Amino acid sequence: MADEVDNAEANEKQESIAAPSSPSNLPFITTLAALLIYFAFQTLQLLVERSNLAMVKSNQDAALQEAQKVQGQFKTLITKTNELAEKGHAGARMVMEGLQRQGFGAAPESAPAKQPEKKATK
Repeated sequence: MADEVDNAEANEKQESIAAPSSPSNLPFITTLAALLIYFAFQTLQLLVERSNLAMVKSNQDAALQEAQKVQGQFKTLITKTNELAEKGHAGARMVMEGLQRQGFGAAPESAPAKQPEKKATK
């Protein structure tokens, strides 16, 4: 009987020493999974926005080239009109004055600016 009591006490001691329960890793795993999903979602959104921006840029390229073409034609037209105005054409002179008032006129072709003469001071 004494052996049975000693065996029972020894078993209780071994059970209490051998089996401390470990804390649950579920909150940590849940947090990591949530972060992984969040970063995956953000990456996907950035890729979609990048492709949308590339598409918008490519759509604007044609309009930009057309605008540059029209700008070149306008510069040519101003240059030719300015040449006519310098030759004495009254209509061309009137058009150039109007364009210059609006800020579109060609820069007048003149001799290089002369530096002012300095007077000797006494």
